[in-house]
Amino acid sequence: MVTLDRWPTDAFAALLDQPPPSGDRLPPLWQWLYFLEHPRSDELGPDGHLASGHFLPPIPRRLRMFAGGRVEFRAPLRLGTEVHRDCRITDIVPKTGRSGEMLFVTERREYSDSDGLAVVEEQDVVYRQAPATDEGRNTASSSGSQHAPPAIERATLPDDRIGLLPDSRMLFRYSALTYNAHRIHHDEPYARDVEGYPGLVVHGPLLALLLLEPARRAGLSPDLATFTFRLRRPTFAGTPVVVAENGDDLSAGPPDGEPAVTGSVTWR
Repeated sequence: MVTLDRWPTDAFAALLDQPPPSGDRLPPLWQWLYFLEHPRSDELGPDGHLASGHFLPPIPRRLRMFAGGRVEFRAPLRLGTEVHRDCRITDIVPKTGRSGEMLFVTERREYSDSDGLAVVEEQDVVYRQAPATDEGRNTASSSGSQHAPPAIERATLPDDRIGLLPDSRMLFRYSALTYNAHRIHHDEPYARDVEGYPGLVVHGPLLALLLLEPARRAGLSPDLATFTFRLRRPTFAGTPVVVAENGDDLSAGPPDGEPAVTGSVTWR
C-alpha cells in the first residue's frame, strides 16, 4: 500500500519543464513514480539491477531491457489516496535473436484504491546474455562509439514540438526519481565499453511517458481508455526526441530518424 503524495509528480513535472499537475488526478502512467523498489547496495549486480530475487532467469551475464506494454485505465488514481499494487508473472517466452538467447517475460500489475480496481497494466521485459569477454564487449563498443551523438546545444525543440532534450543531467534526475541504478543511464564508460552503446541510454519508461504528454497537456488524459507501446530502438543523451501523432497512433524519436518508441491509444 502506497500513499500517492505530490512530491514525485511535482518533481517529474519539473524534469519536463512543466507546471505541476492541477487537481488530484494522477496523470496516466505516472503511477510508475511510486511503488519503487529500494534494494541494498550489496544486492545489486554489475549493471546496477538486482543480482537476484523476484523472478530473475538463470542467464549468465544477464542484461535486462524494457520492451513495451499495455495499460487499461478503468478509473483515475488520485493524489493523496492509498493505492495497493498486485504483481504477478503471466508469461515467459524463450527466443533466439541476433544477440543470442533471450527470454521475454510479461508482468501484470493491478492498481486498486478504496473504490476498487483502477489501472491494469502488462509490462514486457527482455533478458539477454551479455558478450562472454571484455574483449568482445570492447570490440562492440569501439565500433558504436564512432557514432556517439553530439551534445545538445539548442535550448528549444524544433517547431515547438513536444519532446525531450535528454542530457546526462536529465537522465540522472530520472534515474534518481525512479530509484533506477541501471548504469546504462548514468555511467557512460559502462554504457559504451561494456554494453556497446554509443552513449548514455534514454530510459524506456521515460519514452513511454513522453508519448502521453500531448494528451496530458491538452487536458485529454481523463478520456484515455487504453494505451499500448513498444520500444523499437534505443536513443541516447545528446539526441533530441520529439513526439509525432497520426490519429490515435503515436511515436517518438529523433526529428529526422526512425522512432525509438511507438504506441497507440483508445478513448472512452
